[in-house]
Amino acid sequence: MSAQRTVQSLTPASLHALTEKGRAPRLLDVRTPGEFRTVHIPGSYNVPLHTLREHRAELLGHLDEDVVLVCRSGQRAREAEQALAQAGLPNLRVLEGGMNAWEASGAPVQRGPERWDMERQVRLVAGSLVLVTGLVGLAVPGVHLVGTAIGAGLTYAALSNSCAMGVLLAKLPYNRGPRIDIRTVIAELRSAS
Repeated sequence: MSAQRTVQSLTPASLHALTEKGRAPRLLDVRTPGEFRTVHIPGSYNVPLHTLREHRAELLGHLDEDVVLVCRSGQRAREAEQALAQAGLPNLRVLEGGMNAWEASGAPVQRGPERWDMERQVRLVAGSLVLVTGLVGLAVPGVHLVGTAIGAGLTYAALSNSCAMGVLLAKLPYNRGPRIDIRTVIAELRSAS
C-alpha cells in the first residue's frame, strides 16, 4: 500500500504577491475552454484536465519546476497535479480554493462572455429532471424512480468527489468553447520561457 502524497497549495494572496513582484509561476488552468473564456487569471494557460492527462508527457518538457495548477475550486487542479506528478514533474502546487478564492480575494482577472459554471449547470439539470419526473410520476406510476436515481447519482458524486453529469455536460458545445490544440499550447509555453 502506497502512502498518500500531500498536495502542495498556494494561497491566492501568496500567488498575487508573487505576480506583483514579477516572479509569477507558470499557471495552468485545467478548466474547460468555456470556463476559461468566462474568467481566468491573466497570464494563465488553458490546458483542460482531459487534454493534460492525454498529453502530459508532451507537456513535461515545456514546464519548468514552478507550476501552479488552477481550476474552479481546487478538485480538478489536484487531479491534474497527480497526473503530472506521476509523469515525473516535481514541485507542483495547486491554487488553494481555485478561481473562486482568487476572485473572492479581489485579485485581477481577465473576463470574457459570461456563462454558467459547471456546478450551476449540474444543479439545473438534476433539479429539472427530479422536478419533471416527480410531476409526471403523479400520473405515470414508476417515473418518479428516475428522480430517485438522480438523487443516488448526486449522493455518489458527493461521496466520490466526482460527477458523471458534469463530465457529460462538459462535452456540450456550450462548455467546450474553442478546441484546445496541444501544439498551440506547447508553442505558447515555449515562447513564454
